[in-house]
Amino acid sequence: MLITTSKNKKKTYVGYTNNLDQRLKKHNSNKGAKSTKGYKWRVIFIKKFYKKTNAMSYEYKLKKDRRKRIEIIENTKYKLC
Repeated sequence: MLITTSKNKKKTYVGYTNNLDQRLKKHNSNKGAKSTKGYKWRVIFIKKFYKKTNAMSYEYKLKKDRRKRIEIIENTKYKLC
């Protein structure tokens, strides 16, 4: 899970990838997903899966469950400004 580094607007992004560094660079250079454009991002949560289908299933659930995303934010060392 990613979160914006902007102090003005806090957004989260959930996605799966097999190359996190490359994906983060794309998001931060405005070449990633449409919803990530215009923001700088940092990783706050990583979960590894052995099967792509399991990763996609977890991604879907996390995207739909706003409370779970908030819980992840609160349980990380990252603090919202």
